[in-house]
Amino acid sequence: MPELPEVETMRRGISGAQGGRVVAARLNRCRKKPLSMSPSWRSIARRLKNQRICAVDRHGKRLIIRFDNNWSMVIEPRMTGLVLVDEPPTTEHLRFELELAGSDCDRVAYWDRRGLGQVFLLDESGLEEYLSPARIGPDAIHITAEQLRDNLRHRRISIKVGLLDQKAVAGVGNIYASELLHLAGVDPRKACHRVTRAQWNAIHEKMLHVLQTAIEHEGSTLADGTYRNALNDPGNYQHQHRVYDRQGDFCPTCRRSIIRRIVQAQRSTFFCGSCQKR
Repeated sequence: MPELPEVETMRRGISGAQGGRVVAARLNRCRKKPLSMSPSWRSIARRLKNQRICAVDRHGKRLIIRFDNNWSMVIEPRMTGLVLVDEPPTTEHLRFELELAGSDCDRVAYWDRRGLGQVFLLDESGLEEYLSPARIGPDAIHITAEQLRDNLRHRRISIKVGLLDQKAVAGVGNIYASELLHLAGVDPRKACHRVTRAQWNAIHEKMLHVLQTAIEHEGSTLADGTYRNALNDPGNYQHQHRVYDRQGDFCPTCRRSIIRRIVQAQRSTFFCGSCQKR
């Protein structure tokens, strides 16, 4: 968390920054864990001063702000990072701001409660290497069913764990993996090499459906309230969750079995034993 729908919501929320010129790049004083940055903030601020934002893109769970000097700022929000144009949830966790002129918003700010996010400023070749298939897989919204199958079908790990592998498919995280497997009717414990072609097609279809629907609802804000959109408002897809964090409830699909919780690769998995038979 945030996963693809939350980062896409951030991207859309700051799209008004396109065309804006960076008047100042400020690193805010924060006593919390410092962000991982490359290069140093001083170098980032120097290279961005007076540059215009020419595009705001996303790949998987990464936000990419492109500038007209061919440098790109890549933001990985990780667990608790938010990209905002409005006031942050708290001032003590505000990490940096880009003050803008000439765009629909006057700033882009990055907030991170736990400081697990990462920020990179990359030139064209650096960005190409960063997004290379050796480091990150195809975006989950754009990957084909055949690509998804080919990237995972020979592996002996469970399908739920496979979907979390960002080198296989970029953007799916713990929430949406549980949700899409439930709708596809596939047991999360099933090994990737045992998933049938028909099941791969169903997984791909439901992945697109879940991710696109979650984007329409501006992502999921969980009980801790951390995730917010660019205007510091909560998402709404959490109200559409069918299995995630609903252990002990009756399954909304079959209405007779109880949703179960297990742990896979140190992450919680939620599923219905009737709808998702092993």
